[in-house]
Amino acid sequence: MNATIYKIAPEALWREAEAKGRFTGAPVDLADGFIHFSTREQAIETAQKHFAGQENLLLVAVDAGALGDKLVFEPSRGGALFPHLYADMPLAAVKWVKPLPLGPDGGHVFPDMEA
Repeated sequence: MNATIYKIAPEALWREAEAKGRFTGAPVDLADGFIHFSTREQAIETAQKHFAGQENLLLVAVDAGALGDKLVFEPSRGGALFPHLYADMPLAAVKWVKPLPLGPDGGHVFPDMEA
């Protein structure tokens, strides 16, 4: 699988992961036992539902194929299949990291997700 999946993360948490060399998850990930990701189509709704009004966020693009068999697509919101990683995420799987700022309307302004 060469698909790209996305993680929305607070910048401070992501910088800690960079220092450690791996991402172990946000508090919600640790509580649930897996790292939550979104597909491109799911990312905007994820931001609206779980990160509304939050500043200092980053959008992390991840090569799903680099995560191996610990990445599982499971039913979640409305039965949609969401990517869940049952392991720490190696930073080598990261394609890019971009800011996810708030726009004038209070919603997050997504970067070009193709680049």
